[in-house]
Amino acid sequence: MSGAQGTEGAASALFPTYARFPIALVKGQGSWLWDDQGNKYLDFMCGLAVTNLGHVPAQVKEALVKQLDELWHVSNLFGIPGQEEAARLLTENSHAGAVFFCNSGAEANEAAIKLARRYNKNVLKNGRYEIITFKQSFHGRTLATLTATGQDKVKDGFDPLPPGFVTVPLHDEQALREAITDKTAAIMLEMVQAEGGIITVDPAFVKTIVRLCEAHGLLLIVDEVQTGMGRTGKLFAFQHYGIEPDIFTLAKGLGSGFPVGAMLAKSGLAEAFGPGSHASTFGGTPIAMAAVKATIETMLAENAPQRAAESGEYLKSRLKEKLAGSPIVREVRGLGLIVGIECAEPVAGFVSEIHRRGLLVVTAGPNVIRLLPNLLVTREEIDLAVDILAGVLTGQAAAAQS
Repeated sequence: MSGAQGTEGAASALFPTYARFPIALVKGQGSWLWDDQGNKYLDFMCGLAVTNLGHVPAQVKEALVKQLDELWHVSNLFGIPGQEEAARLLTENSHAGAVFFCNSGAEANEAAIKLARRYNKNVLKNGRYEIITFKQSFHGRTLATLTATGQDKVKDGFDPLPPGFVTVPLHDEQALREAITDKTAAIMLEMVQAEGGIITVDPAFVKTIVRLCEAHGLLLIVDEVQTGMGRTGKLFAFQHYGIEPDIFTLAKGLGSGFPVGAMLAKSGLAEAFGPGSHASTFGGTPIAMAAVKATIETMLAENAPQRAAESGEYLKSRLKEKLAGSPIVREVRGLGLIVGIECAEPVAGFVSEIHRRGLLVVTAGPNVIRLLPNLLVTREEIDLAVDILAGVLTGQAAAAQS
């Protein structure tokens, strides 16, 4: 099933920053992808939680084609009606009062960090600047966001890192309390640590974080770059916990594959970002806003978050049923349609075989297979994926025992 890359064997003009799979994808539709050799794959990666409505969703395509005929780019020094429309959709469906559009999740998290610091310095005038994050978290690849990330591997070779970040173990209340000082401005977390192994934050620990933020006057930042836009069974993952973070960030699923990010905050924080305080040349272009608006409208019309919740429960139950008794599989876990299969050994070899059989998945750390199907995935597609996964993992288990 695996197809060869078109440039295999040739010297690449690209920096070798990606350990690429030996597949060159050229076409997508719904839950399916095709490579340059004509092989067909069921996509349970979605570009890492990006194509939440499937590949080339009709409504988003129509909106983009229409916008391409009208206007591509103007400076943010002018009014852009699409920005107001997209921002209104986001604020009307959340507790946020203000939105800043950018190009990626890292930029959205960078904006969140800057807003937290500037709000404390220029509005509250307390001089606080430190942000507490958690081990195994992932917040981006800029210098600030990789420093905020709780994984050493992304920091290798980039010293000296900027000051102002303190990382503590997830679910360690004592360590969190001890980390709070008179310099602490905010606590930043993911509701599901996706890159860290599909670890869902315990609700009791979230309540502790909220109480500590209230007691010490700290801002709460939630990174929804991978979990937002319906992925977990709610439009935003924090809605499962009944909380309202001061700041939260979006990207991946926000534009159905068109590069866009957003930082959202409660209305009271907007004064910290006055004219000239932050900017992005390509943030909120007319084309990006057409994609965002159509994505949100389609997601709401299709009731995609609820469908993700139902499909996620079905996926996990089928996996647990088919993988029961496998000595390789330790746990099936997740929230909505962000699901992890934790194994007793590294899974890279398993992933290669799964791809060879026509199912695209990705890892979440060395021992976890991550499943990220689109939110409109069918039961038949889930059944097919589970059969492929079971065929590989139970087959590997049998081979290991023989």
